[in-house]
Amino acid sequence: MSARGTMNEKRLPPLDRSLISSDRPVSSGLVRALRTLPRRAALKTEWPMIEVKDLSIGWGDLVLQENLSFEVKRGEVFCILGGSGAGKSTLLRFLIGLERPLAGEIDVAGHGFPDLDAGLPPFGVMFQAGALFGSLTVGENVALPLEEWTDLPHAAVTAIARAKLKLVGLDGAAEKLPAELSGGMKKRAAIARALALEPELVFLDEPSAGLDPIAAAGLDELIVTLSKSLGLTMVVVTHELESIFRIATRCLMLDKVERTIIAQGDPRELRAHSKDKRVSDFFNRKSKDS
Repeated sequence: MSARGTMNEKRLPPLDRSLISSDRPVSSGLVRALRTLPRRAALKTEWPMIEVKDLSIGWGDLVLQENLSFEVKRGEVFCILGGSGAGKSTLLRFLIGLERPLAGEIDVAGHGFPDLDAGLPPFGVMFQAGALFGSLTVGENVALPLEEWTDLPHAAVTAIARAKLKLVGLDGAAEKLPAELSGGMKKRAAIARALALEPELVFLDEPSAGLDPIAAAGLDELIVTLSKSLGLTMVVVTHELESIFRIATRCLMLDKVERTIIAQGDPRELRAHSKDKRVSDFFNRKSKDS
């Protein structure tokens, strides 16, 4: 495995309470401006945000995907596509360091394979279905990363959590329980939590799955807006065609049978020009027998 750097887990000193007052709004940039978060190792801008070389994933003798090589460029929305059982969400687990690869290299933000025990990860994650804690309010869910990784006073944590909720269109939802939210609102709350520590890289696992067309379109618009306005790099696992064409800068497609990548590029170009029947059928919604 390559390891181009290590993460610094040293915490910054607590924020002076006088810096936060009830009449001073907390914007998305407040955290960086006041430098109250634990330090991440500096991102190495000469490298891609993610670089994967000859990656094989699976467990023991079970190889799910192999010989995967691709890059995710800074500032793009990169989609991981494929049919059911191809390993899309599993690949995401390996990219964020929850699983160790069978072979190959993963480099995230120029610092090698993510070591989740080494300090603050250089990314945020929105898991499938949101994964909110049902016993906590929405605001408390968003505040969890801040409580875990910072020494901010409670008032500052609360203010930042509310600011993140406002950023994703959930102003006023902080005191609600997750059970009181619609499916689309839960996904938005999960994105707010993923953004709590101001990452430059965010992973989203099936963000529009299970949503009605209007809610899905609204979430897609949010993803594009956040990427452009905050300069975020986003890696999105999805199989929703409408979402792919609305949000993706580039994509890759995994195949369950071949157990590797069968296409990479702009999804619009792949739909129009791919000579691979599997790729063409996927983007044009054709069955295997058609």
